[in-house]
Amino acid sequence: MQVKDVMVTDVATISPFATLREALSTMKSRKVKSLVVEKQSDHDAYGLITYTNVLKTVIAEEGDIDLLNVYDVCAKPVISVGESLALRHVASLMVQLKVKRLLVMRDNEMQGFVSMDDIMENLLKEIE
Repeated sequence: MQVKDVMVTDVATISPFATLREALSTMKSRKVKSLVVEKQSDHDAYGLITYTNVLKTVIAEEGDIDLLNVYDVCAKPVISVGESLALRHVASLMVQLKVKRLLVMRDNEMQGFVSMDDIMENLLKEIE
């Protein structure tokens, strides 16, 4: 099975200049735990902001949710894989790098998003 068989194509994105409050609001309304941070040019890289990034910045470091922008706390560049990569390689990569989410790319353009939850959901369907 390949990444394209389990990836999510309706990816929630946000501008790097949005505030953390806007990011949390988008996560809440879209019912997701992370957002892809948009590129600012064709040669730029995508980023990723997660609940963990926000929790660390706002709670642990007492950052201001209205003053900090997404680009202040997001991971950039985000780790990505090709859509035809085998799921076993993606799972191995996630474990080795200790990440739960990867972008799926084709020719430096985002095609979708794959998470550890997507892979586990697929595995559980095979068990049924």
